[in-house]
Amino acid sequence: MKVVFVEKPHSLEIREVPVPGPGTGEALIRVRAGGICGSDMHIYHGTNPLAKYPRIIGHEFSGEVAEVGKGVTGFVPGDRVAVDPVTSCGTCYPCSIGRPNVCERLEVFGVHRDGGFAEYIVLPEKNLHRIPSDWSFEKGALVEPFTIAANVLSRTECSGSDRLLILGAGPIGQVILQAARRLGTACAVADIVGVRLEKARSLGAELTVNTRETPLEETMAEWTGGAGVPLIIDAVGSPDLFPSLLRMASPAGRIGLLGFSKEPSSFVQLEAVKKELSIFGSRLNRNKFPEVISWFSDGLVKPELLVSHRFPFEQVREAMKFIEENPSEVCKVILEF
Repeated sequence: MKVVFVEKPHSLEIREVPVPGPGTGEALIRVRAGGICGSDMHIYHGTNPLAKYPRIIGHEFSGEVAEVGKGVTGFVPGDRVAVDPVTSCGTCYPCSIGRPNVCERLEVFGVHRDGGFAEYIVLPEKNLHRIPSDWSFEKGALVEPFTIAANVLSRTECSGSDRLLILGAGPIGQVILQAARRLGTACAVADIVGVRLEKARSLGAELTVNTRETPLEETMAEWTGGAGVPLIIDAVGSPDLFPSLLRMASPAGRIGLLGFSKEPSSFVQLEAVKKELSIFGSRLNRNKFPEVISWFSDGLVKPELLVSHRFPFEQVREAMKFIEENPSEVCKVILEF
């Protein structure tokens, strides 16, 4: 079978490897669609500090069950599945309080273990979630990005009475926007790419701000009548932005952090203490696949609006180059297997 193999940073190739067989409690999945995430590109370029090499990349993917191993009772060959890439030990402190996404021994398919940019992959049954047979595999591959939104909105206790500022109108910013709008939350979105902001407006953003042209802090003060923003979610992760988040947040406000950098940010404790701010990190998803699958089934979000381009998976290098060279045109790129 063919796989997308990153031997080391800046070294990506399509490699032939044997088709694996499922062990006890596992299933062999024929991969049919995969979404390229920014983290996949960071692994390729050597800028993802969490990745282990060599690696078959890909953590946003779906497919169909080709074969089941002993002890698998919930799936049969032919079932369509979306894949939760998170694996956890089940016994450490985070796991014991229902937060396996930050397990002490966390491993993610496509980052720490070989992932789904392959024609076949063996996975534990517990990582599989059945999707309706009339769904496209592309739709199944989009479940994982929406679980990122489900997780951060849960962590920050987003509600329909909130005003939410989303920093970044790329794929993750757009899924957060869709997920928040299903609650009726008033949303503002900030970015530097005009086309992405136009897309945000079409998805229900009440206000969009091109920060290359308009001062964000002043605009947020006007939007909130000087009261500050109750909820801010940062999907960018630029260290320079953090002091501004503290200033823009309202008293008793919440800040959710999704983007990340190894570089330090300035932190003015006075801002956090005098306003009694809550700051939440959010990583991956905490068993959110069933919830997001229900969103899709009930029509509460429109995942298909996220997809901008499709490539055969053998053209993954070309797809990544296209993403880098055309930021104003690209949202989510799907690899077809």
